[in-house]
Amino acid sequence: MFLTTDTEFMWRHHAEGHDLATLYERSIEPAGVGLCFHLEMLMRHRLKGTFFVDPMPAMVFGLDPIRRIVDTVLGAGQEVQLHLHPNWAGAVAGDRGAAHARFELVDYSEAEQHDLIAGAAELLTAAGAPQPLAFRAGSYAANDATLRALAALGFDYDSSHNGAEAPWPSGIGVCAQQIAPLRRHGLTEIPVSVIEDRPDSLRTFQVCALSSGEIRAALEHAAVERHAAVTIVSHSFELANRGGTRINNTHVRRFEMLCALLDEWREALPTAWFSDRPNLATNAADVPLGPNALRTRWRQAEQLWSNMVEERAA
Repeated sequence: MFLTTDTEFMWRHHAEGHDLATLYERSIEPAGVGLCFHLEMLMRHRLKGTFFVDPMPAMVFGLDPIRRIVDTVLGAGQEVQLHLHPNWAGAVAGDRGAAHARFELVDYSEAEQHDLIAGAAELLTAAGAPQPLAFRAGSYAANDATLRALAALGFDYDSSHNGAEAPWPSGIGVCAQQIAPLRRHGLTEIPVSVIEDRPDSLRTFQVCALSSGEIRAALEHAAVERHAAVTIVSHSFELANRGGTRINNTHVRRFEMLCALLDEWREALPTAWFSDRPNLATNAADVPLGPNALRTRWRQAEQLWSNMVEERAA
């Protein structure tokens, strides 16, 4: 089990003109259910979590806010790996998002991707993180050029392939339903897990995307079928509403249930860090959880409540 949290500044808050303190609060520690809450829940349930930290905003705001994130994660005994949203490379403080570089990593050449990843890794280590060995592209926007660039830079793992976002921006040349780890271009690709919520329709195994019932069913499916790996996504901001101003109780309940299940089922579904270098079976014939109309309708009802009630501004 790879329990991952993409930890990043939200572009929307920068585009709304918020200052650095507000940008940090609403992206990293929104409504008391951000990074520190994630870390507290992992500690309470004795789970390992990987925090993919995007250091690119340091190009705009300096290293201090990134150092604060890294110190918080490492101080809680969890793992930091590299995340990257390249649009921050061209951003300017205070301009409400007018200036920016291209948003998706797949829109850069292989040489440009190599340089962006190398620069981001330098920023992350300058902020106090160990040398990263795992990577996830922002918006899952990676392709085979990304994997070649990562391998050339000495990375061992990528976790960008997401069949629910394929073929764009998630453009690695493997089957959309690939969820088992595989060797590709000199490193190990560990896909983000997905479920099939409707025939031929994939949905990311993400706290804000699946209902509690879908989460439980997906974990049971992985355990019974002895999947090689399961990779779950959360974000530092997704347990709050989109504005980062209040708790989204629907998402918090899902996350609490997920942590409790992983605690209870730790023998069958043990959590791991990438730095553990777990012995992973590659090219296993794992398939996503299949569709179930009742589960899907229940999640749609949950999402309707979330959008109509939990997402309203305080």
